[in-house]
Amino acid sequence: MEELLQTTLCYLERDGQYLMLHRVKKERDVNKDKWIGVGGKFEPGEDALACVQREVREETGLTMQAPDYRGILDFYCPPWQPERIHLFTCRQFAGVQKVCDEGDLAWVDKDKVEALPIWTGDKIFFRLLNEGAPFFHLQFWYEGDRLARAVLDGRELPVQA
Repeated sequence: MEELLQTTLCYLERDGQYLMLHRVKKERDVNKDKWIGVGGKFEPGEDALACVQREVREETGLTMQAPDYRGILDFYCPPWQPERIHLFTCRQFAGVQKVCDEGDLAWVDKDKVEALPIWTGDKIFFRLLNEGAPFFHLQFWYEGDRLARAVLDGRELPVQA
């Protein structure tokens, strides 16, 4: 099996909202036109925490003060390289939000996130985050934009066709 690309994904939270990134600025992007959190690829020598702190600062201008490591997402979507995503949330951060060169940032009410164009599997982890679930491991297999299979902590989840 192809090696998993190590990445991070973070959802900053304030006043019942998540900071969301609308990925509209790169042509070749697995997340093109979708709304996701901020994050990115590990640099040499980084662990998940160092990577997410750097990526949040680079993409938003904000510095996290107390990030919460919430789970691991394994994302399979051929022909893209398989990805292991280290998922964080953060309620304490400082600084002035800046314009992101990867897309458009917007604070979105948590109850409106699922109505945005997001990956189907993201709805599963948003529910877990909103329920305060303990650390979890989710695996997603996609065929294009269609979620073909999902596994939570080793248990197969029902997937809508």
